Amino acid sequence: MFPLPLLLLLLLLPSPSSAADFCVADFSGPTSPLGFSCKKESAVTTSEFVFSGLGAAGNTDNIIKAAVTPAFASQFAGVNGLGISAARLDLAPGGVVPLHTHPAASELLFVTQGVICAGFISSANTPYTATLKKGDAMVFPQGLLHYQVNAGGTTAVAIVSFSSASPGLQITDFALFANNISTPLIQKVTFLDAEQILKLKKVLGGSG
Repeated sequence: MFPLPLLLLLLLLPSPSSAADFCVADFSGPTSPLGFSCKKESAVTTSEFVFSGLGAAGNTDNIIKAAVTPAFASQFAGVNGLGISAARLDLAPGGVVPLHTHPAASELLFVTQGVICAGFISSANTPYTATLKKGDAMVFPQGLLHYQVNAGGTTAVAIVSFSSASPGLQITDFALFANNISTPLIQKVTFLDAEQILKLKKVLGGSG
């Protein structure tokens, strides 16, 4: 308990201004590792605290038959600086989100439709895999490799939340095979044969 004189002093101090309550992203300003610049409070509107994109299905007509609709700071100005964000995941039958990491955030996945096989691999190389149905949730610790696969015959949908306004994303397959890292080097670091590497590079748009 505070001593009475200190308590009285705290009560007399001015409350923080509303400008310290949030940091709505100013997309026209400079950015830093901490996020976007803050928009002036006088320019902030209610609409910047509302995001309507998670209600619409994403386009799964692609190589992985999956779509992620992000509500990160770069799309949803109001979450900038708050340490939270969200996304919608759509997985068509046969869809998969390949092994990937979010360097800056832990993830919580909540299934709203269909069946999803999901899991992550710990730094001790221990796999943790579960089959999730509507109403189930699974957490993926920050920075660990994880994945989601449609485990049913119908479209699966999940809402995902993150412990960062900008969680980051690196998909392992794209990091290895969608660029110009030389095939001999990839052979050395993955133990794959050259034929398989060249096949993956062709599929994912890499060279070398």
